[in-house]
Amino acid sequence: MKQCIAYIRVSTARQGEKGVSLQEQRDAIERYVKRENLKVVKWFEERETAAKRGRPVFGEMLRLLRKGAVYGVVMHKIDRSARNLKDWADLGELLDSGVEVCFANESLDLRSRGGRLSADIQAVIAADYIRNLREETKKGFYGRLKQGIYPLAAPLGYLDCGGGKAKAIDPVKGPLVKKAFELYATGRYNLHTLAAELQRSGLTKKSGRPLTLANLSYILNNPFYFGLIKLRSSGETFLGAHPPLISKPLFDMVQAILRGKTNTRAHKHDFLFRRLLTCKHCGFSLIAEHQKGHTYYRCHTRSCPTTCIREEVVLGEVFSRLHPLSFSGEETAYLDGKLARLSENWKSERARTEEAIGGALTGVKIRLSRLLDGYLDGTIEKELYLERKEALLTEEQELEERRGAIMGRGEGGEEERVRWFLEQADSLYIRFILATTEEKRSLLRFATSNRVVDQKNVAVELSPPLSWIAQRTELSWCAPHRNTPRSESSLPEPATSVDMLDHLLAQLILWIQEHPAQEERIV
Repeated sequence: MKQCIAYIRVSTARQGEKGVSLQEQRDAIERYVKRENLKVVKWFEERETAAKRGRPVFGEMLRLLRKGAVYGVVMHKIDRSARNLKDWADLGELLDSGVEVCFANESLDLRSRGGRLSADIQAVIAADYIRNLREETKKGFYGRLKQGIYPLAAPLGYLDCGGGKAKAIDPVKGPLVKKAFELYATGRYNLHTLAAELQRSGLTKKSGRPLTLANLSYILNNPFYFGLIKLRSSGETFLGAHPPLISKPLFDMVQAILRGKTNTRAHKHDFLFRRLLTCKHCGFSLIAEHQKGHTYYRCHTRSCPTTCIREEVVLGEVFSRLHPLSFSGEETAYLDGKLARLSENWKSERARTEEAIGGALTGVKIRLSRLLDGYLDGTIEKELYLERKEALLTEEQELEERRGAIMGRGEGGEEERVRWFLEQADSLYIRFILATTEEKRSLLRFATSNRVVDQKNVAVELSPPLSWIAQRTELSWCAPHRNTPRSESSLPEPATSVDMLDHLLAQLILWIQEHPAQEERIV
C-alpha cells in the first residue's frame, strides 16, 4: 500500500469553525484513497485563501513532497489546491519530478497530455475567477464609499447597522471616545496618562481588553470621528454619511498636540498662570516658582530686562479686565428687548445664510468633479489629486457642519445664541472667582488672547468679542453727537447709551454668524 499525504483547505477561519467543507473534503479524500488502495500518513489542514501566495501549511506540504518521503498528495479539487498560477506552477514542477498529485473529486490523469491540459485550464479558470471576484468586490467596496458608507467594521465608538447602512454612534462607548478627544485637547495628557484615565472611565476595545497606545493613537488620528472616511491603504478620502462624533475644530486641536505644537508634559506644580504669561522682550513663557509664601513668574533669558512678577499683580490685572464684562440692570433690560425685536428679521437672514452655504457646497462639488476629470485625463498626478480631494472634502464637511448647525437651531436660534453669549460674558467675572485653578486656566485661554509681561508690568487682552463688550463705552463715545456739545451735562451715562448697546449688539451678531460653532469655546 502506497503512502501519501492529504491536503484540505477553506478560505477563512470562520468557514473552518462553522462550516462543513473541511469534513466533506476529508470524507471525499478517504473514499478516494480507499478506492485507490492508498494510505494517508499525514493530513494538512489550512484555513487561508488560495488567491495569494505564502500559505504556511501549503508551503510545508511542498517541502515534504520535494524530499520524496511519500508517494504523492491527494486533494479534493483543483481550486482547493491553488487559485494563483505560481502555486499551480509549483505543483506542476512536482508532477514533472515524479510526484503524484491526485484530486479526489475530479477524474484527471495528470500523466497524460490531455489530462494535464484540462487541469491547467481549470487552474487558469480558478485564477480568473479570483481576479473577477476581486474586481467585483473592489467595485462594490468603492461604490459604498462614494455613498458615504464605510463597508468595513465600525471603529470604536460606532456600531454596525447592517449592510448598506451608515454606522451609528455607540450610546455607551461613543461618549467615552469623545471624552478621549476632549481630554487630550486640553494639553494636560499624553498617550500614557490618557490611556490610564480612559481605562478608569471604562473605555475598552471591543474585545473588552484595555486600549493600547497604538489603539489610542489610531483613534486620535482617525478623521472618521468628524465625518470623513480615509483609507489607510491608498490614502483616499470620502465624505461619510455617518453622524460625526466630534467637531472638526476639536479634531484639529488634537492633531496640533499630536504633532508637537502644544506642550503635553506632566506638571509637578499647579500654578495658576503656568505657561500663560509671555515675556515681551524674548517671547518665551515665564516660569513659575514659589518663594517666601508668594508665587513669582520669572523670565529665564539672561539678556531680558524682565526679572519676575508676583502672581497677585497678574491676578489684579485679570480682574480689572473681566469686571467690565458685567452688564448693569438697564443694559440687560435694553438688550433683552432689542433681541426680542430683532428676532423677527432673523428668519429671512437665516434663509439667506442657508442659500449662501448651499451655493458654496455646489461650488465644492463642481471643483471635485473637475479635479476628478483632470486626474482621469492624466493632467493631475495621483498624489496631488488625493491631497486636493481631501482638502475639498474637508471644506465640504465644514460647510455641512455650518448648515447643520443653522438647521439645528430652528426658529429663533440666533436670538438664543446671542442671549446665551451675553449671559455667559456677564457672569464670567464671578465664574472666574469661584472656579478651580484648572477651570481658571481654561477660562483664561478662551477669554484672553495675549498675556504679556514687560519688566514689572503685565498686559492682558481679551479675545473678541469679549473685548468689544469690555470697551463698549469707548466704542460708542469716540465722536461728538450732532447738535450736542461734548461738555453738555445732560448727556446720558455711557453705560446706558442706546447707540452704544446697538453698536455692540450688531458686532456680536455678525461675529456669531461668522463663527457658528466657536462662541462656546470663547466662554
